[in-house]
Amino acid sequence: MENKIETYSEAVEKLRKIVAEIERGEQDVDVLLLKVKEATRLIKLCKTKLFEVDGEVKKILQELET
Repeated sequence: MENKIETYSEAVEKLRKIVAEIERGEQDVDVLLLKVKEATRLIKLCKTKLFEVDGEVKKILQELET
């Protein structure tokens, strides 16, 4: 796992790859566990980024109204 924080797009692309790998069902149980943990980390990252963007957009819209 990388130390670099991914962009939203990078995280989504990594999630797509992980899901495709899991759907193929060719993963060893230990590898599957690592993939699920990585997917969980990426989902949390995406969720955080979406909430941040939502907050910023709301803030900008409120500024436009005043």
